[in-house]
Amino acid sequence: MAGTGRHCLVIGVGVGTGLACVRRFAAGGYRVSMIARNGERLAQFATEVEGAAAYPTDIAKLDGYRATLRRIVAAEGEPAIVIYNAALATFTDYTGLDPADFERNFRVNTTGLLVTAQELAPAMAARGEGAIVVTGNTGALRGVPSFVGFSPTKASQRILAECLARDLGPKGVHVAYVVVDALIDMPFARRRFTDRPDDAFAKPDELADEIFHVAHQPRSARSFLVELRPFGETW
Repeated sequence: MAGTGRHCLVIGVGVGTGLACVRRFAAGGYRVSMIARNGERLAQFATEVEGAAAYPTDIAKLDGYRATLRRIVAAEGEPAIVIYNAALATFTDYTGLDPADFERNFRVNTTGLLVTAQELAPAMAARGEGAIVVTGNTGALRGVPSFVGFSPTKASQRILAECLARDLGPKGVHVAYVVVDALIDMPFARRRFTDRPDDAFAKPDELADEIFHVAHQPRSARSFLVELRPFGETW
């Protein structure tokens, strides 16, 4: 059964922003449930962060994902805050994009958010409080040829989040969309962009600090669309 402290659910936990959010909310006094596909890595994260529990699942398999959300609620209690950080991407031009990959990306990036809201938002609305923070990126705001397998899914995710915000906001539930317009400081990004200076990368811990802040904005001063980028990023 649920332990002490408020409950935060972080969906899409990898070595970057997701894990940083787990650490930040745990440091803020939350019990944190984590969802990701890689069960072995998720179990390792659970040993590193006190108060974190691992729930491996594949969001693309929607029935299984819905069952996992219900299992989390039964074991940990209703979450006060949900961070939806899950993302799948395919990078190619339109001629090379497999429609099956396109639809899979939509399922994780957009439909997964819908299922999350269906399962968890009604209880938040009944309590008159809670927060759902969705992480996006530049693809949510504009499209470029090589992002045709990603940007449309993130743009639709942003619009879905806005629909939810307009519905749930008057019921006391804060829905926000955080656009990270940046290279996130992760090992693969460092390997690929070796010519970039250190301050060109957004630090996951600092992104998590801002996400934590957005999730705790007072009712009289809440944001929906939040953009985060390093000071030198062109936009």
